[in-house]
Formats: sequence, structure tokens, C-alpha cells
Amino acid sequence: MQSKTSETGAEKIIYQGLKNLDKYMVYVIFVIVLIFFAVWLGSNFFSVPNIMNITRQTAMISVMAVAMTFVIAAGQIDLSVGAIVALSSLLAALILQATNNVILAVTSSLILGAFIGAVNGFLTTIVRIPSFLTTLGMLCSVQGVAMWLTDTKAVPIMNKTFNFIFGMGMIFGVPILLFWAMIALLIGHFALKYLPYGKKVLAIGGNSISAAYSGINIHKITILVMTFSGMAAAFAGLLYSGRTQTARYTYGIGDELSVIAAVVLGGTSMSGGTGNIIGAVIGSLLLGIINNGLIIGGLNVSQQMMVRGAIIIIAVALNNVEYLKQNIEYIKRNIKELKKNQISRFQ
Repeated sequence: MQSKTSETGAEKIIYQGLKNLDKYMVYVIFVIVLIFFAVWLGSNFFSVPNIMNITRQTAMISVMAVAMTFVIAAGQIDLSVGAIVALSSLLAALILQATNNVILAVTSSLILGAFIGAVNGFLTTIVRIPSFLTTLGMLCSVQGVAMWLTDTKAVPIMNKTFNFIFGMGMIFGVPILLFWAMIALLIGHFALKYLPYGKKVLAIGGNSISAAYSGINIHKITILVMTFSGMAAAFAGLLYSGRTQTARYTYGIGDELSVIAAVVLGGTSMSGGTGNIIGAVIGSLLLGIINNGLIIGGLNVSQQMMVRGAIIIIAVALNNVEYLKQNIEYIKRNIKELKKNQISRFQ
């Protein structure tokens, strides 16, 4: 009797541990990575200039990761965000060059990003092309337009107001890019946890058929999450431009993978139905810390790419913890049924 009780207790502990593993994994990894780089690089890593540099580097990924959390939570994917970053930054730079009007440049870029996102949503919901293929095709098309628009040349941004607001500014000694990332985090967290919109997104990702029967407009919500993702990518493009005071077609290349990895590391399931905005931002910061640490450690670009690829694979593997939990629950049910059958057979 005692062994039976202890066995049940052990099962509960293991199951509870697996249940919470995906929620807190990013924080555990975050602490481990910090300790590793602190030992390896020493005071160079934790210097104030380097910490400021990390916050600047990760702000763009954080903004996109907030919006991508909604996309993945709804059971979709958006691979076009990196290309939207490039095109929106170039559009803003060209408008500033022609008119020097910051409001017009910013508004036009955000509208462009929202439009591309809405097209992604329309093709995914109405035309019924899987979002992976839709956004992959859009990535290639938008990247091509960005290259063609300026003939692959960089466009300098001389407007001091734009550069201050979207990159170079400091408020109370803190980079303005960090404030933008925090604003995105607060808006995203509030929308996902407390607004009906967030609940609908999670419902669609969890079970789209049940969501449709409960009266949720799946097409509308899906188009909205893709639209906001495009807009967030466009805003990230503005941050890239403001930080470097230049717009280039190369901005955002590969960012889609970093953004998805950050979201998954943060505890959002690739199968949809769950979302963690704070975790996604911590995931972005984690990737930024790793990237920064590798650069300070002297690794070349190819080595950095290999490590980044390994991190993405690990992120997706950790995501499968959810399936492991489901399998354990399935096995437990089968064991109970087996025990019942054995007892009834001997009676």
C-alpha cells in the first residue's frame, strides 16, 4: 500500500515537473547562459556599455516576437517579417529624403507593413494557402522589391528627430529602444491576457472548429494577427533605421528565425493555443546575449550561424515537451484501464 502511494506521488511530481517545464525553461536557460558568459568573459560581458549594446540589439527582435506570439498562438506562422523590416526601413528613408516629414515616413511604413500582413492573412484564410507557404513566398517577393527599390544601395537618414525617436535617443541614461521594447511587451501582454481579442486568438489556436462553433470569426482574427505581425515588423524596420541612421535591403535577413526561436523558447507552443509574451521577450534577450557573448568571445560569423541554428533546433525540441506530457497522460490512462481489466478478470 505504501509503495503504491509513493509510486503515485512520484508520478505526480514527474508529471507536474513536465507540466511546468516549458513555462519556466527560458528563465532557467537564461540564468545558465548568464553564468556561463560571466565565467568565460568576465567583467567585459557585464560592463555597462555592453549591457546597453545588448538592449539595443534585441529591441527589434523583441517587438517582432510580441506580435509573432499572437501569430503562433493562433496556429499560424509568419516568415515574411524579415523582408518587411527591410522594405519598410527603405520606404521611410526615401520619404524622409524627399520630404523630411517624420510623421509621413513613419505612417507610410506602418501602413505598408500592415498591408503586407493583411495580404498574408487573406491568402491564408480566404484562398486557403498554408501560412508557411504564403509567408515564404511573400518573403521572397518583398525582399526582391527591397533590393530593386534602391538598386541594393543604402539610403542615409539625416533627420535628427527620427534618429532620436527610433534609435539613437536616451531617456534618463536608458536607450530609447529599450522603452519601445517595454511598450510592446506591456501592450502584447495586456491584449493576450485580458482582452477578448487575446482569448479568441488562443481559442482558435487551441481548437479552431470549437472556436468557430462558439461564434468566433476565425478569418477575421487570423487576418488581424497577420496584419499586426506585419505592422510590428515595419516598426522594427524603423528602429533598425533609427539606430544605424541608414536604411538597407539587408536589414531583417534571418530575423524571422530568431523571432520564431524567441517565441518558442518563451513557452509558446508551435501547435497553437498557448502564448507567453513575457517569455517571448526574455527569449529575445537570451538570443541577444548569446549572440553578443559569441562576438566578444571571438567567434566568426560562420560559427555564430552554427550556434544560432543549434539554438533554433533546441527551441523546437523543447516545444515537444508538450507532446511528451500528452504521451505520459495517455500512458497513465492505459495503465489504469489495464489495472481495472485485471481486477475485473480475477473477480
